[in-house]
Amino acid sequence: MSTASAPSAALAHAIVRLDPISLRTKRFSALTTMILPLIGTAAAAYFLATGTFTATDIWLFVAMYFVHMFGITVGFHRYLAHKAFRTGPVFEAIMMITASMGAQGPVMWWVTTHRRHHRFSDQEGDPHSPNLHGRTFKQRLHGLWYAHMPWMLSPENSKWSVFAPDVLRNRRLMYYHRTYPVWVISGVILPGLIGFAVEHTAMSALTGVVFGGLARIFLANQAAWMVGSVCHAIGGRPFDNEDRSANNWPVAILTFGEGLQNNHHAFPGSYRHGVSWLEPDLSGWLLAGLGKAGLVWDLREPTKQQIQKKREQALAAAAAGSTKGTE
Repeated sequence: MSTASAPSAALAHAIVRLDPISLRTKRFSALTTMILPLIGTAAAAYFLATGTFTATDIWLFVAMYFVHMFGITVGFHRYLAHKAFRTGPVFEAIMMITASMGAQGPVMWWVTTHRRHHRFSDQEGDPHSPNLHGRTFKQRLHGLWYAHMPWMLSPENSKWSVFAPDVLRNRRLMYYHRTYPVWVISGVILPGLIGFAVEHTAMSALTGVVFGGLARIFLANQAAWMVGSVCHAIGGRPFDNEDRSANNWPVAILTFGEGLQNNHHAFPGSYRHGVSWLEPDLSGWLLAGLGKAGLVWDLREPTKQQIQKKREQALAAAAAGSTKGTE
């Protein structure tokens, strides 16, 4: 996969072009989860500006942001897409439901898209690479924008049978896929119900929906989508992964460690993205704690020797590139 044309043969087997009805359905769903939360964020800004909010609304936003990011990073990503650890059906249910509340797409769409991204990272076939649109400044900006949101409107889908046959065979996981709309709506309504229970006013129910539901979805997903756009363009690259994945600490803080993309692409099966405990990886720290509590097990991670070998390979590749440039 060292050239842009290398994955072409595999792509014919890996993707499917949607028929007009399926494409309209996909785009309607994607645009709904982009536009409605944006409207909710505008409403939240208005409530903040006019003082029409309470401390409960702020706490609901923070709590639901945590639930949202935990579900996506731990559930959909590290557990489902990469099988970085194992758990039982109860904790699995918690992860699948909280991840679905993030409104980033149902189980099969999320997993197949992400696995395809790793197979074709920053090459033809990557569904959301910012690096396939040209090298001029304007083209790079276009690539960043496309990789952030418009890629979700693509007429292509990743084939389920190619990228997630394991999930497709799992009836329990497919149940969460089929009931995805229920969990998205629940994630919007729940903070409204909590707000009403605490403050006892209809307005508190509305602001709960706005802050803990819609604004939370918009802002958390903007942070999450930066992993596929910003973190494949800007940041440090301690490992040579033959792609443009980068470690971006501000994004990593906002996304509970997902912004450590270079580390993750070097060791995709690891339950933690920080290769040292100093790197900001809240989801990795949480999983370590959950492992000690016995809620998850078989936590996979690279050995110190594997990390060191990867670092040495990156240094050797950089040295070879530097020598070649001076010839």
